Amino acid sequence: MEILELFVEYKQYYMIGIKTTIMLSLFSLIIGTSLGGLLSLLRLSKFRLLKAISTAYIEVFRGTPMMVQIALVYFGSYVLFGVDMNSFIAALIAVSLNSAAYVAEIIRSGIQSVDKGQWEASRSLGLSSSQTMKYIILPQAIKNILPALGNEFVTLIKETAVASTIGVLDLMHASKIVQSSSYKAFDPLVIVAAIYFVLTFSLSKLVGVLERRLSYSD
Repeated sequence: MEILELFVEYKQYYMIGIKTTIMLSLFSLIIGTSLGGLLSLLRLSKFRLLKAISTAYIEVFRGTPMMVQIALVYFGSYVLFGVDMNSFIAALIAVSLNSAAYVAEIIRSGIQSVDKGQWEASRSLGLSSSQTMKYIILPQAIKNILPALGNEFVTLIKETAVASTIGVLDLMHASKIVQSSSYKAFDPLVIVAAIYFVLTFSLSKLVGVLERRLSYSD
């Protein structure tokens, strides 16, 4: 009961935290998907330089912690450019760049999952590579890509908790405010854990429904 009372008393902070967490994750996924789509095409390119650039980007961002990336963007913006960047914008940039690396692999895998015979059949019909990708490959690949993007969104909901380290008022930062105001260290974390679970569990179920519907349409 004490935990419930604590949530009710400080619910305004948790509500702001939920809103910020969802906004940061959603906007990062949208930007990351746009950049990731470009990276995946570069990764599949026949030009070695473009392929190498894309591969290097993906390996660097997948091989370093998101917390470090957020700190580099936040503090680096001032050190390198003299820009006192807003913490939410800094987190959005860093998380988007990070997500793009994972989305690039999701899209690449989705494209490569389409039977290679589709390319050959398209060429025999006189379609260009861009036409084949747009009208033949992507409509089929999207069935594998969409559920994976849903899972990426669920992952971002959890991983963006590190944005609190630079002062973003997400769920984790909200719990710190409640801890300092209530002088309770444990209960606010239990509340945050429960909120994260509800968010990710609900989204995972929705992704599962989407995946089943897409599989039925085959």
